[in-house]
Amino acid sequence: MDEAALFALLKTTGLPVAYHHYISPPSLPYIIYLVAEADAWGSDERNEVLSKTYLVELYSKNKDLASQRKIEAVFNERGIEYGLIEAYIESEGLYQAVYTIEFIEKLWRD
Repeated sequence: MDEAALFALLKTTGLPVAYHHYISPPSLPYIIYLVAEADAWGSDERNEVLSKTYLVELYSKNKDLASQRKIEAVFNERGIEYGLIEAYIESEGLYQAVYTIEFIEKLWRD
């Protein structure tokens, strides 16, 4: 799955979605997603596989189980495995739920 497909998938939640950040954040809750890490590897002097780890971050004023369930539903419906870390950002007064997902892409087609 590429970034455009992930964006389209996250939009199906009905929540505002942006890559990396908002210049002017919308009303809560909203989603930010970004590439946390990308690794390519292979053999014979060419990369054959690309692995990308994305962070999908849900921001809300309070713990928002309804919005979390929307995100988890779109992942579960498509068989996307995920991890979840939750935090409270005291300086912002925001609750954050961070989903980690990984996609592996074959770069060379034989």
